[in-house]
Amino acid sequence: VQLQASGGGLVQAGGSLRLFCAASGRTFSNNAVGWFRLAPGKEREFVAAISWNGGSTSYADSVKGRFTISRDNAKNTVYLQMNSLKPEDTAVYSCAANRRSYSGIYSASNEYNYWGQGTLVTVSS
Repeated sequence: VQLQASGGGLVQAGGSLRLFCAASGRTFSNNAVGWFRLAPGKEREFVAAISWNGGSTSYADSVKGRFTISRDNAKNTVYLQMNSLKPEDTAVYSCAANRRSYSGIYSASNEYNYWGQGTLVTVSS
């Protein structure tokens, strides 16, 4: 499965963006999906994850209450709604999928097998 993240851009602090993770090649409606981000000079960081049916979600403490992950399996798309953005949210955001069907929810990057190219989010102060 190929993943493509989109929706990034430049936004002022306090603003909002909605990221999209679309799958092609085959459906990922049976698979857990996660969002990660990579900021300059920092290690890859877990942002949010969602189970295959959307019934379970998980968030990093740094985004809890501001970001919301959701999915529409009919559209083969996972979303990341980002509100109240801060300059420290600036990073390249990537989505990833776990290859096991109907499995759990994961925050570790090594649990994900398929990765898409990222989309840049820049938050200005």
